[in-house]
Amino acid sequence: MNAGRTTKQGQQISSGKDRDDYKATVGTMHMHPEDMKEIGVPTGSTVLVRSLWGEATFLCVEGKVPKDMIFVPYGPPTCHLMGQYTDGTGMPMSKGWEVEVELLELPKASAPAGVAAADAEPETE
Repeated sequence: MNAGRTTKQGQQISSGKDRDDYKATVGTMHMHPEDMKEIGVPTGSTVLVRSLWGEATFLCVEGKVPKDMIFVPYGPPTCHLMGQYTDGTGMPMSKGWEVEVELLELPKASAPAGVAAADAEPETE
């Protein structure tokens, strides 16, 4: 797994890190479609990612990344996956992490045609 900054993050930084669009960006993991198929994770699924140092939950989508590589934008979720060692650089290692990916939840089904999403499934408490 590799973490890095995206252009979209750069555009969103002026609007703030507390906004839903920023949280969605840093909470989305990108995988090669063949890798997703191999582990049984359809695009739009929620996954748990475990590293040597911790774990975090992401939305998993197909991405333009090489096979056998995962990309996640830097953000609060990736901080749970990083170790504390910086080798004097001030920033923990963020490239080449060995991780495990576990399917937590399949993508939610779309509402049938002509039915508003809010009407598709009633909320329960």
